[in-house]
Amino acid sequence: MFLQQRIQSFLDERTATGVERGVQFVAYRDGKLIVDVASGVTDSVAKQPVTADTLFPVFSVSKGITSTLVHQIVERGDLTYDTPIAKVWPEFAANGKEDITLRQALIHSSGLPHVPSGIGFAELCDWNYMCRAMAAQTPSWKPGTRIEYHAMTFGWIVGEVARRVTGHATFESLLEEKISRPLRATGLYIGLPTEVKTPIAILEEPGATEPTPPANGLESIPAWMGPLYAIMNRDDLRHACLPASSGIMNARSLARHYAAVLPGGIDGVELLPPSRVKLATQPQQPDHPEGDYEKDWGLGYKLSANPADPHNRFTEFGHGGYGGAKGFADIESRLAIGFTKNLYTNQDTLTKIVAMLKE
Repeated sequence: MFLQQRIQSFLDERTATGVERGVQFVAYRDGKLIVDVASGVTDSVAKQPVTADTLFPVFSVSKGITSTLVHQIVERGDLTYDTPIAKVWPEFAANGKEDITLRQALIHSSGLPHVPSGIGFAELCDWNYMCRAMAAQTPSWKPGTRIEYHAMTFGWIVGEVARRVTGHATFESLLEEKISRPLRATGLYIGLPTEVKTPIAILEEPGATEPTPPANGLESIPAWMGPLYAIMNRDDLRHACLPASSGIMNARSLARHYAAVLPGGIDGVELLPPSRVKLATQPQQPDHPEGDYEKDWGLGYKLSANPADPHNRFTEFGHGGYGGAKGFADIESRLAIGFTKNLYTNQDTLTKIVAMLKE
């Protein structure tokens, strides 16, 4: 109870002073809830209080959830990480992509980081259109030779593979069946259903003007989509299924997802066996690396080391999102974290909270 009160007070101070606008933080240890706090308001105009149920756009946090779905499919034996994508998606073989594997897509090494040209928001929200456009793309480099963040295209590539292999009509129904429903996670969406009326926080970026230059690692996103913080305030994007970036979630459901990925799971639900988690969180590299590359990619998950570890071992896995939201699990401390916020600022709120948990 002391930890709950301490973190609540810390977040209340942050929102009262304007460091944060609205924020949620939830933590599980060994599958047991230890912290569940919310503070601030959904936006600077209506100022509706943020509650545990409030939904937040979380951008690339979505990639971690999408990756878990893929690992479930591989665990089931329907394909392997080294299966060519074209084996399950024949149209994808066009223009030199016949040998691109699922592993290459998961580690951002497929050579397809750029959103196809000649599209607008209507096309971006059309799953079938975007999958056809991705199937027609030509790689920007020889697949497997380098790693470059596929900020948005990751979702259509990996998501369409998952949909085709499982035979689901939509990626949304697959997510509901395999993750949201078993976890009773009522705040975990990639493609918000129209019937959901839960309040959604408005993303804000102090001093932002149009257009906003791409942030580091997001250069593959076309300028017409900027400013980035504003796109997930659009109804069409909120309801669209973009498995790389259109997640609408609350911290509780996000934390439950990562608690269920850790060994032992949560409330009798274990999304992946420990052996699969171990494979999915091994550092990856391009097949034939040309030059330097990021060393902290697992299979779809971003890996992190405990700063206090002299050996700099990767013990955390998950994914953050533009604006500061993050979901992750720590294998050694057995922590699962969900963190959501609506004010894009470069500050250390989450870092300070996690330090409190590990004291």
